[in-house]
Amino acid sequence: MTAPTRPFAEVIGDPIAQSKSPAIHGHWLERLGLEAEYGRAHVRPADLPAYLAARRAQPLWRGCNVTMPHKQAIIPLLDGLDPLAARIGAVNTVAVKEDGRLIGYNTDAPGFIEPLLPVLGDELAPENALVIGAGGAARAIVVALADAGLAITLAARDSDKAQALLDELAPGARHRAAALGDFVRSGDGEFGMIVNASPLGMVGNPPLALDLSHGRPAAIVYDIVTAPLETPLLAAARAEGMRCIDGLTMLIGQAGIAFEHFYGADPARERGDVALRAILTA
Repeated sequence: MTAPTRPFAEVIGDPIAQSKSPAIHGHWLERLGLEAEYGRAHVRPADLPAYLAARRAQPLWRGCNVTMPHKQAIIPLLDGLDPLAARIGAVNTVAVKEDGRLIGYNTDAPGFIEPLLPVLGDELAPENALVIGAGGAARAIVVALADAGLAITLAARDSDKAQALLDELAPGARHRAAALGDFVRSGDGEFGMIVNASPLGMVGNPPLALDLSHGRPAAIVYDIVTAPLETPLLAAARAEGMRCIDGLTMLIGQAGIAFEHFYGADPARERGDVALRAILTA
């Protein structure tokens, strides 16, 4: 890497070429006219400690977004954790403080819940949610929904893994684990929200087999997959008249919070992030 001449942040992961983060942060930097940069760095698991050591020595480095497979592995290499990140047990943003300390944050949880805030208090607010997946993304989503007061059914191929995640992050009788196969057949309209927090339906992955009759007629269907943006799950939900939220919504929301950590500036997001969405879907 050429020695930077301006403050910079980046996204790290393995692989990393697919990340949309440079386009998101680059758009905001340009709009605000900030003299700063945002890039990407391919960091393999074995190279993570060396990467952080090298970046600590660069005074213009402001931090990084963290994607798979580093969200948990990076924690012992940091100087501290924000309480939410510590609770979730995963970090997706590392910020450099004025004293040089590296602090880990999780912006996935607030980024996920952001589009739901307007509806959580109305008469159509969901009381429960079916969340599919028990990986890193599900950890943040379970915490966000539990904190919002929803009863969660966490469905995964391995229901024991789902139960262990709930026991750790959202213990209590209101929440339960289930096998993903239980939702392939028709249901009784039990859920006010359905969330796909798994890679199922993403390009290169198997489709998500789910009967939408498990959701209520006015259910919110939220799919965090971004490729394709209009997943088969969302297309089917729209055809049923359900309320849909796509994966770019969470991606942009979590990035906005990270942007403030890196550059000390509000990204000045316009309503609906229309211009940014046009760039990301071009």
